[in-house]
Amino acid sequence: LRQELLNALRLTSVGAASICTNSQAGCHVITLANLFDRVIQHSAKIQSFTNYLHSEFEQYFLPGKNQIGRVSRNCHTSTILTPNGKENAQSMAREELTEVILKLLLAWRDPLWQFHQSMAHHHDFNNFSSNKALEMSDMVHELRKGVEKVSEKMQKLGIISNSIRRLASPETSVQNDSEQHLMKDYDLLYCFRRDSNKVQNYLMILKCRIVPEYGC
Repeated sequence: LRQELLNALRLTSVGAASICTNSQAGCHVITLANLFDRVIQHSAKIQSFTNYLHSEFEQYFLPGKNQIGRVSRNCHTSTILTPNGKENAQSMAREELTEVILKLLLAWRDPLWQFHQSMAHHHDFNNFSSNKALEMSDMVHELRKGVEKVSEKMQKLGIISNSIRRLASPETSVQNDSEQHLMKDYDLLYCFRRDSNKVQNYLMILKCRIVPEYGC
């Protein structure tokens, strides 16, 4: 399973230098539908990876603990207003939905790095999964760059306005207490799995609204 994940992730880079949204020397111009396909596939890989890390974390750190089943309500992205349900996402302005996706992706830049740093101190976990936590952080960065390319393409085609704002990453707090810190890390994985699922759904909704003739 580990090698399958690694191989799949290497095949889905969405920020490759050879791909561009406009005609430039030395690059291949791809359609908006293909750009959407790339980011959606990459997002799906992130989801698979997140599910794997979530399972690994439970196996190493929380076997048989009652906290496993509890629902976290302290996600640092809770301040980002997201559409509740498919119908609300479908009725949201394209610019606003695109901005929500970018906000969610940017919000995970620092927390995923902190998670990698935390996992690196656990010898039972760091053989594979702590490095994969770092790789997941890189994947999210690649996905954000891919979504930015989609946004740029939509702006060039006049599908959305140029109103997407420059975004800043929300601040996150780090706690050092050992057991509480483990539960914080577990909450972080729970929250990231939730948000990566949102991003995947929003990307699919956005694609179906803009290029419905392609697989919707």
